[in-house]
Amino acid sequence: MRNMFSGCSSLKELNLSNFSTNKVENMCEMFNICSSLEKLNLSNFNTNNVINMSDMFGSCSSLKKLNLSNFNTNKVKNIRGIFFGCSSLKELNLSNFNTNNVVDMCQMFRGCTSLTKLNISNFNTSNVENMCELFQDCISIKKLNLCMFNTNKVKLMNNMFNGCSSLKELDLSGFNTENVSQMFCLFNGCSSIKKLNLSDFSAIKVKQIGSMFKGCSSLKELDLSNFNTNDDPDMNEIFQGCFALKNLKCSDEAIRKEFEKIKHY
Repeated sequence: MRNMFSGCSSLKELNLSNFSTNKVENMCEMFNICSSLEKLNLSNFNTNNVINMSDMFGSCSSLKKLNLSNFNTNKVKNIRGIFFGCSSLKELNLSNFNTNNVVDMCQMFRGCTSLTKLNISNFNTSNVENMCELFQDCISIKKLNLCMFNTNKVKLMNNMFNGCSSLKELDLSGFNTENVSQMFCLFNGCSSIKKLNLSDFSAIKVKQIGSMFKGCSSLKELDLSNFNTNDDPDMNEIFQGCFALKNLKCSDEAIRKEFEKIKHY
């Protein structure tokens, strides 16, 4: 069912009550760019065998509610951009989602600009390798607790929280970043955060951390105790706009030099 209704931008109603999806493996971009669709009833959908749900609801910008409580995602490996650009969604309950086999969740919630409530408390991310742009431009979310995330296999985290301008509380206490190579723009534009504890973060394999904290204008405290770079990564503009940052815990000499630059402003 890949791309089945993709690009049906004028479609306002869709009756799928007679669909039998028992054997479907691919629902990639199924409703992609159905930008006029305000309601979608998928209560009869059987997703037991679906492997690919990437961009399934991508750019469904008029969807205000989406009930996926019956979805079985046990076999899903690719969930990249599934809600990308769902800019009218205010609440999303994914407590039933089994993400045990998911490898790619890049851009999963990117552009969900109205989202204020998000339940991902049961996510298992132990096999995920790509988390880049995961929450990018979720400008209405104020609090995220991701301490349950297993990031042992994650390689890409760039732009993960980029543009989350309302985010005030962020718990990343369980994060393991030993295999991450890209962290650029990770917190870029998180202008409401005052304190970040990244004491568990490692930068052993990181190649790019440029603009990592750029625009974090309210940030006063930052703990990078174990953040020691080994490969001389690109850290251009890492603290640009962090004019409130006064307390930095970090032993990495290169990062300390970048911090000294903003102290002159």
